[in-house]
Amino acid sequence: MASSWNGERVRLRAVEPEDWTAFLSFADDDGTPGSGRELPRSAESHRARAKEQAVAPGDDDLFRLAVEATATGELVGMVGSHRTGRRSGWFECEVTIGAEHRRRGYAAEAVSLLLRFMFAERRYHKCLAAVLDHNRASLALFRRLGFTEEGRLREHIFAAGRHHDLVLMGMLVDEFDRRHATSGP
Repeated sequence: MASSWNGERVRLRAVEPEDWTAFLSFADDDGTPGSGRELPRSAESHRARAKEQAVAPGDDDLFRLAVEATATGELVGMVGSHRTGRRSGWFECEVTIGAEHRRRGYAAEAVSLLLRFMFAERRYHKCLAAVLDHNRASLALFRRLGFTEEGRLREHIFAAGRHHDLVLMGMLVDEFDRRHATSGP
């Protein structure tokens, strides 16, 4: 691996204003049929959000990065940290991969690169991920990466006409190190 931002399958990079069209295509698809979690947003709102992220100062631990396929340079998703508890040493991660790019290892590698950075460079102790219980693919992804189910908020989210559990997954830095060998000679 050339740097902490490049993997075999993906490269993590800053969001650029022109990424808004890809973000628009990812917006309504969380991988579960009929999830309907957000109101529809205009193309202009996606354009404005991408521009806002592109010019945001890079000195915070709350950020979103574009996920590019290394083989094609195509934008395939997003990964980032969207909540932190700096005093306690935890952060919450999120990942979105466009439907046509799933099941190619992009999400796993993007999350691993993010974890490596947040644990090794930012010195966080724990990563959390919150996943809807019916999103089986995301639950399987986080389990494969070594996350443990730490809790479940029963019937916490209303989507697609019914309530769903929110599954809280967590990984500690030493668990990541053992599994992904971040430290060593």
